[in-house]
Amino acid sequence: MKFFLDTANIEEITRINALGLVDGVTTNPSIISKEGRPFEEVIKEICNVVEGPVSPEVIGLQAEEMINEARVISQWAPNVVIKIPMTEEGLKAVHTLSKENIKTNVTLIFSVAQGLMAAKAGATFISPFLGRLDDIGIDGIEMIKRLKQVFDHYGLKSEIISASIRHLGHVEAAAEAGSHIATIPGSLFPKLWGHPLTDKGIQGFLKDWESFNKTLEGENHAVTR
Repeated sequence: MKFFLDTANIEEITRINALGLVDGVTTNPSIISKEGRPFEEVIKEICNVVEGPVSPEVIGLQAEEMINEARVISQWAPNVVIKIPMTEEGLKAVHTLSKENIKTNVTLIFSVAQGLMAAKAGATFISPFLGRLDDIGIDGIEMIKRLKQVFDHYGLKSEIISASIRHLGHVEAAAEAGSHIATIPGSLFPKLWGHPLTDKGIQGFLKDWESFNKTLEGENHAVTR
C-alpha cells in the first residue's frame, strides 16, 4: 500500500520523505491556509520535494471554474493531481479534464455509489473519508472493502485513497481491505513505526551492553593489578 502524507508543511514532508515513506502528498484549502504562504509557492515547493502525486484542491464550485483552475494548476509541476469535490459539477469537470490527460483526485466520497460515479467519470484517484463516516456510525472500512470489490470486478482503473485517517487501526484495516493508498497526517506517522515494546527492547539491549562493558572493565582491571 502506498502512503500519501496529508499536509502542506514542508519541514514535515521533508523529514518523513527522508525515510522513504512518502509516495505522494494530499492537501486541501484548510491545510494550505495554515502555512500562511501563497498557494502556488507551497504547491511548487512540495512538488520539488516529493516525486509522487501531489494533490492541491480547486476552490470553484462550478465545472467551468474547476476546469479553468485545474488547467492552470496542472502546469505548475508534472506530478500535480487536481483534487475535485464529489458533486455533479465536479464529475462534469473530471470528465472533461480526463480527456485532456489532467489527473484528478475526487474527494469527499462517502458511499460506494459516489466512488463508482467518480471512477466512471475518469478520476485517477478517489478519496473516501473513513473517519467522518465513523463519526456518524457508519463503518468506513467496510465501504473500502466494497469499493475495492466493485473496482476489481469491473476492472476500474481509479486508485482508492483511504482518507480522513484518524488512528493506527484505520491504516492497518485499510491495508487489509485492499486500499491502494492511505493518506495520513504527519502527526500519525510516528505511531506507525513506533511501539512501546520496541522502545523497551532497545532500553534492555543498552542496559545489557552497559553491564557487559562494566564486567569487562572489572576483569581487565583485575588482570593489570
